[in-house]
Amino acid sequence: MPRGDKDKYTDKQKRKAEHIEESYEAKGVSKEESEARAWATVNKQSGGGERKGGSGQKNSETAKKKARKSSGKRAAATRKGEPRPGQQLEEMTKAELMDRARKHHIARRSTMRKSELVEALAKIG
Repeated sequence: MPRGDKDKYTDKQKRKAEHIEESYEAKGVSKEESEARAWATVNKQSGGGERKGGSGQKNSETAKKKARKSSGKRAAATRKGEPRPGQQLEEMTKAELMDRARKHHIARRSTMRKSELVEALAKIG
């Protein structure tokens, strides 16, 4: 079930969420899941409630658009196996390290522990 009240959403956003919810229910998704997905979609598309007041966020519409755009770029980079900006090797999962090691053709990577992968990747830069 979606959290919080929906007072900050415009009537248009509420209608959009209702239509999306109905569409998911027609596909056989449960009522609760449909509602959660609908509001997630509305939030993704419009950046959340558009009426003033409430949470204290002072993001302008241009700031919201910029944040959504950079979010998409980061997600695409993650899918390609690129590290997140500022991410240290030690913070990466073993699977992420294995992918990087594979791309750099590091020998015997399948037998390495996480610490050994970090060490080998650190050597190549």
